Amino acid sequence: MDLLSQLVTSFNDAFHTDSTTPESEPLLICSPGRVNLIGEHTDYNEGFVLPAAIDKAIYLAVGPRDDDELHFVALDINKTFRGSIHNLLPTHTWADYLLGVAAQMRLIDQPIRGFNCVFTGTIPMGSGLSSSAALENGVGFALNELFQLGLDRTTLLKLSQRAENDFVGAKVGIMDMFASMMGKADHVIKLDCRSLEYTYAPLQMDGIRIVLCDSRVKHSLVTSEYNTRRAECEAGVRFLKTFYPDINSLRDVTMAMLDAHLKETEALIYRRCAYVVQENQRLLDGVKALEAGDIRTFGQLMYGSHEGLSEWYQVSCPELDTLVAIARKHPGVLGARMMGGGFGGCTINLVREEALEDFTQLITKQYKAQTGKDTYLHVCKIQNGTNLVSKSVSP
Repeated sequence: MDLLSQLVTSFNDAFHTDSTTPESEPLLICSPGRVNLIGEHTDYNEGFVLPAAIDKAIYLAVGPRDDDELHFVALDINKTFRGSIHNLLPTHTWADYLLGVAAQMRLIDQPIRGFNCVFTGTIPMGSGLSSSAALENGVGFALNELFQLGLDRTTLLKLSQRAENDFVGAKVGIMDMFASMMGKADHVIKLDCRSLEYTYAPLQMDGIRIVLCDSRVKHSLVTSEYNTRRAECEAGVRFLKTFYPDINSLRDVTMAMLDAHLKETEALIYRRCAYVVQENQRLLDGVKALEAGDIRTFGQLMYGSHEGLSEWYQVSCPELDTLVAIARKHPGVLGARMMGGGFGGCTINLVREEALEDFTQLITKQYKAQTGKDTYLHVCKIQNGTNLVSKSVSP
């Protein structure tokens, strides 16, 4: 039995439906995870990011109830939740990702009622592929369809972000929700994190695979160092603003400004700010390369991104650096870098399809030899964003 059929069977079993009539069939939603090809730590500096939706996703079966109760089933962890649409308060459990979206819908006076939801997924746990954003987007998309609310995708993804910020309590940026909701097959999204303007850039992946290599490291430094990096960037902007009153973020800053006023006086702040300015330019150069079909140049820019993250922004770790160094020596790898907040997680690699098996063996063996740790590889394809799979899949 495939995943969707299993999902429908679980929905029918949980809620005692038989799906023999169209009215009793649950909506089936696919809401993908995401990768970010280039542009890390640029979002909170009002810069650019270049994410894409991938074929690792959360799948939801959702149906209306004839009362105001909320019944959720998380298949992968074998947990259930029961609540009410009139009592939407944080539980500090997994259910908050669903409850938060419902709460945001209610805050903007959308006429949602009770509903049943069963969900499962193919997003590897702890991989940094934004399973929470995928789940939130999936719930919002389902409620929009279920109750015919007529909300557009941008509104839905903003509701997802507010659910995570205000209900779950995680102060995440907009990129994860945006990529999951707005993804387009065979394209990456050039997203302006200041204006939310976006364009699609083609990613010609014929014969090339996106491979994530999990370092199996998650350091506790992530939150504290993330906050420190934000503060360092903000300090640089405040200092430069005394010379350039019109600047509001590192998006407005040039290397000439940094060289003139920070390089000799504030070496650490200079390096942090320089990384962000350079990363924004790498991303813009990368988009031009993709539009020209030049995937090799794009790959070299990925290597440049990792060097900046490791040496200038200093958010890498020995394990991530080792994974990139191994990848760089393999002729079948076009580009590699760490992905995400840093200090652990995954690297993202562009690997030629014919080299995939050899690359897998090489990086698995050498990473173990050099670090004593295993790495797990996830091969991904770029797909469309959150969507309605079908109204019925027969089990």
